Amino acid sequence: MKINHFFLFIISFIIFSCNGQTSPNVKTIDVTSYSKKIKATPNAQILDVRTPEEYATGHIENSDNVNWLSENFVLRTDKYDKTKPVFVYCKSGGRSAKASNKLAELGFTTVYNLDGGMLKWEAAGLAKPDTKIIGVCPQEYAELLKSDKKVLVSFYAPWCAPCKKMEPYILKMQKEMTDKVVIIRLNADENKTIMQELKISELPTLVLYENKAIKWQKSGFVSEEDLKTQLQ
Repeated sequence: MKINHFFLFIISFIIFSCNGQTSPNVKTIDVTSYSKKIKATPNAQILDVRTPEEYATGHIENSDNVNWLSENFVLRTDKYDKTKPVFVYCKSGGRSAKASNKLAELGFTTVYNLDGGMLKWEAAGLAKPDTKIIGVCPQEYAELLKSDKKVLVSFYAPWCAPCKKMEPYILKMQKEMTDKVVIIRLNADENKTIMQELKISELPTLVLYENKAIKWQKSGFVSEEDLKTQLQ
C-alpha cells in the first residue's frame, strides 16, 4: 500500500509544531551566567513573573513584578524596550519559560530565562540578605530531627506538579510507617529560611536522616516503590 509522502510531511509538521518549541530568541541559562549578564547590562530589564505575594517575600534587586498569571500581562510589557535584553524569572522556571516565549512572540529580540528560578538564585547565595525568619528556623529544624527513628523531610510546594503526584503516597506512608520513620512535610513557600540554609534549589526534595545525619537525599520525582525502599 502506497503512502502519500506529502500527507506524512503534513502530519509530521503538525506534531512538531505542537511540541511547544522554544523561540530562538529565548535563552535559558544557569544562575551564574544569568547573574553575570545582569551585571554586564546597564539598566537591565528584569521581570519577576511571580504573583505579587511571592514577589513581596523577596526578589532580585531592581526587578519589576509583572505577574504571568495576570490578565494584563501583555499590556504591562509594552513599556519595555524590545530591542534590549530582558531577564525573566519565577520561582522554579516553569512560568518564566512560558512568559519568555510569549515575550519573544511579542517581538522581544533577546530574552534570558533563569533556569531554576528563585530557588536556584537563593541556593547560590545571590539573594539579598534577609534577617527576617520565614517559617522553621535552623534551631527548630534541628529539633525536628531528634528521633530514635529515621526522619524523612519532604520539601514541597502546592504549585509543584511532581509534588502533587507524590503527595498521596507520602501521606499514606506518614500514617502506615510510624514504627520505622517520622515523615515531616515542609511547604517550601512558607519555609524560605531553612530552604536557603540547606541550599535546596529544586522541588520536590526529600532528605532522609538517621541519628540527625543525612543518609539519603533526592530532588525531583521519586516513585512510591523507590521511596519505600529507602525507608525500609
